[in-house]
Amino acid sequence: MNLRDNAVEAQDDVLFDVVNGFGVITLNRPRALNAITHGMVRAMWAQLNAWAQDPAVRAVLIEGAGEKAFCAGGDVRALYESRVNHANEHQAFFVDEYRLDYLIHRYPKPYIALLDGIVMGGGMGVAQGAALRIATDRTRLAMPETGIGLFPDVGASWFLGHLAPTLARYLGLSGVTVSAADALYCGLADVWLEGDAPAQLKAMLRQFDWCTGATGNPAKRPAGQYASDSADLLERLRAAILPLGRTWTDAAPLAQVRATLDRHFSAIDVPSIVASLANDARTPWAAETLALLQQRSPLSLCVTDRQLQKGRRLGLADAFRMELVLGHHAFATGDFVEGVRALLIDKDKQPRWRYATLADVPAAQVDAFFVSPWPQDGHPLKALGEH
Repeated sequence: MNLRDNAVEAQDDVLFDVVNGFGVITLNRPRALNAITHGMVRAMWAQLNAWAQDPAVRAVLIEGAGEKAFCAGGDVRALYESRVNHANEHQAFFVDEYRLDYLIHRYPKPYIALLDGIVMGGGMGVAQGAALRIATDRTRLAMPETGIGLFPDVGASWFLGHLAPTLARYLGLSGVTVSAADALYCGLADVWLEGDAPAQLKAMLRQFDWCTGATGNPAKRPAGQYASDSADLLERLRAAILPLGRTWTDAAPLAQVRATLDRHFSAIDVPSIVASLANDARTPWAAETLALLQQRSPLSLCVTDRQLQKGRRLGLADAFRMELVLGHHAFATGDFVEGVRALLIDKDKQPRWRYATLADVPAAQVDAFFVSPWPQDGHPLKALGEH
């Protein structure tokens, strides 16, 4: 399904090509569900900055190799090893990853994400800043960080903050996986391409005419005769892509339980949400959601709820700066090491969280997560958004 014909044959973890004016990024670790490494982050940063200045590149498309995943997140095992070995690679990774994600949100050319397969964590980071987020029948989308003692990062404070508050809390706290219909319903995808529509999309992009917005053999014209305004190019792309799929659905599973979801996730805090679900445990959806929350780190749940509340009032750059602070504390004093041990290292799926229950989590501990370890003028992302 890749726009380039030989993407999965190469050995590089991330591939770059230019096809008919599209700069194509292919995340190329299919056996690892295209999980993002630090090297991939640095390579994408350099290439996107180069393409921003390249008149031959009209827009960017990012996709994943293979049929299972767009990107299942960051390379969590590598981050774990950095932490337990007292290295600082995990800190450098998050600084560079957040800079990359911010660049994508503010990219000067149309940036399109083809979310075919699993899209989680760091995959959401390189997807949610896209001007067009394209879901498929295989899309499985989630921010599952509370299950490994983290919090929804990569800009989730901002992009979840732009959803309905109850939906943001449900997705961010539970880490539930949703399909294309629910992604569209929540506002985390712009179009859903059903059936063989993704193949139609690839064929259309190979023949897209940047002058007219039509498909056919692209005319050989001097670069100056192409429309140069990014907004105009994006509208042409939207006009060509959106008719291939759905931009709304009334069949989303979450739509069917929305009243129940709103009732529970409008509670004042996480303990109140859990109590509300417990009182409604005869309802299958409530029972399933309660079971999800009971598997998560109590500390991470409390931090995440505070994060989502604060994120709604922050600009994009400040949201990333806040997340870097939260990440520092999650690795230093939080549940990340234990969460990864239980899920990926020993695989016993029996994490021994720092606090066994929500009632055990001190408010002061949650407050401490939001205190920056850096002076105001020394934050590693201080310059974000200045240019």
